Amino acid sequence: MIGHNTPHEIVVIGGGYAGTLAANRLLKRDDVEITLVNPRPEFVERVRLHQFVAGTGEATADFGTLLGEGVQLVVDSVTRIDTAARTVLLASGRALDYDYVLYAIGSTGAVPASLPGAAAFAFDIAELEPAQRLRARLNELPSDAPVTVVGGGLTGIETAAELAEQGRRVTLVCGRALAPSFSAPARRSMARWLSRHGVAVLEDAVASEVRPDAVVLADGAVRASALTIWAGGFGVPQLAAASGLRTDELGRLLTDETLTSVDDDRIVAAGDAAAPSGRPLRMSCYAAGPLGAQAADTVLSRIAGTEPAVINLAFSGACVSLGRHVAVRQVAGKDDTAVNVYVGGRTGAVIKEVTCRFAVSRIRREARRPGSAAWFKGGPRPGQPTSAARPATSP
Repeated sequence: MIGHNTPHEIVVIGGGYAGTLAANRLLKRDDVEITLVNPRPEFVERVRLHQFVAGTGEATADFGTLLGEGVQLVVDSVTRIDTAARTVLLASGRALDYDYVLYAIGSTGAVPASLPGAAAFAFDIAELEPAQRLRARLNELPSDAPVTVVGGGLTGIETAAELAEQGRRVTLVCGRALAPSFSAPARRSMARWLSRHGVAVLEDAVASEVRPDAVVLADGAVRASALTIWAGGFGVPQLAAASGLRTDELGRLLTDETLTSVDDDRIVAAGDAAAPSGRPLRMSCYAAGPLGAQAADTVLSRIAGTEPAVINLAFSGACVSLGRHVAVRQVAGKDDTAVNVYVGGRTGAVIKEVTCRFAVSRIRREARRPGSAAWFKGGPRPGQPTSAARPATSP
């Protein structure tokens, strides 16, 4: 490991896939003091929250098994980054000094406040606490009570499939096409499985109102729904904007291609809450780990006074589980565009499970061997700078 006389204080905001791996990777230097701030004392496997809701699996892990020695966990929420004073302000009233911030605050559910009844009656599944409330409510319902899942993306599909396999009566309101990012053959395969398991898939159907016992569609149709689950997209916490930093329309921190804030080169972002060059990568576990690693490398480069590298990540596809025994692994080009190739059935399920386990095991391995994380690389992104947009900050 590389040493230095004066410790560099690094605050990592967010203990998800990106932030936890980044915190471990920063241990490549032994002259750093790393504080990971997270609002809960356990790591959440968000890709398993649909299993947690259905009672077919758990979705948390002990941070003690994930963090390397030298990473201090602070269970608290960040309310603001004071860039002038170089302090991170916490909800508890505490302030943490920093030399660098690694901004990995992640994403949240996005139940639209403008949709009548949605905020009051729809249940979110994007984070642990809403998922806990959803699971409790689901357990109160008779097994034949109608359940509606709004959102035809991967989260919605996995949730609908998990519940259908448990014998629930499920309607999936897609908004537009089922799994629009997947190829037509893969979508047909998913549609067949959902149909066999009794899921009513409503493509090109849009929810216009959520009631306590029904969902109203844009065409005026009213579907009975004892429980409505919202999986219609993601939002991000508004911490960056609250801290006076520039963001995109959703609230993701604007960065250059090295993941460095366009406003402050002491702040480096990763994961769902980063918008490099205003062109964010797909919100996903797949991208979070590599972005966390690359953000950590950018911080380490700035400490060393060297030019950080630009983003280098190639996509290979995505997975969606259909209950516990079937999944679809969509193959994609490095730009994340789906091709007409997929792996389904039990083989797809094995690939999905291995992928989920790998996301966590890679974090543990990084704790043991900082700098060991690897990922598919595809070169600098087309149309973007191939070097840092500003000179490195002196340590």
